[in-house]
Amino acid sequence: SIYKLSSVVAVGLGMYLVIFPEGTRYNPRQTKVLSASQAFAAQKGLAVLKHVLTPRIKATYVAFESMKNYLDAIYDVTVVYEGKDDRGQRKASPSMTEFLCKECPKIHIHIDRIDKKDVPEQQEDMRRWLHERFEIKDKMLIEFYDSPDPERRNKFPGKTVNSKLSIKKTLPSVLILSGLTAGMLMTEIGRKLYIYTWIYGTLLGCLWVTIKT
Repeated sequence: SIYKLSSVVAVGLGMYLVIFPEGTRYNPRQTKVLSASQAFAAQKGLAVLKHVLTPRIKATYVAFESMKNYLDAIYDVTVVYEGKDDRGQRKASPSMTEFLCKECPKIHIHIDRIDKKDVPEQQEDMRRWLHERFEIKDKMLIEFYDSPDPERRNKFPGKTVNSKLSIKKTLPSVLILSGLTAGMLMTEIGRKLYIYTWIYGTLLGCLWVTIKT
């Protein structure tokens, strides 16, 4: 809410606020949602988008208006899950199960930093600006998925940085989890809880994967 955002700004807490202006995730299987989004854009005289939904302005405007004296920039982030289906069409975003089962080979993330002074403050101006940002996203995604040049498919423009998980990043988490597990196993109640969690968690996990696949 506006009150909560204003409270955070007032006390000077460090934070990131993530907004999805589309209101829901893009899913190529949800044809009614896509058609409604494109019809809305056409009705408003905006460019009709193919690979992203038409953004709505309200949450973005309220957040920016409440935090404009707190922010120095907005980061425009585009996330793409690589891969197409058997028909050569873009797949829906993977579920957590699909992601953990490595059904998504790569994730591509494009980040664009926009200085606060370049963001319009009037709502209608911001609406046009936000849609223009999504037009840029759409063009990148068309190039990503449908470029006739194989060298330009499955990649974003600009400098590419491959990020891999190193031992330095994962070791602290492993040590903390191992310490908590060891502490649990030192008590009788903890051992019972661990065994029940392991058995029933495994069964439920297998059932979930079976249902999803």
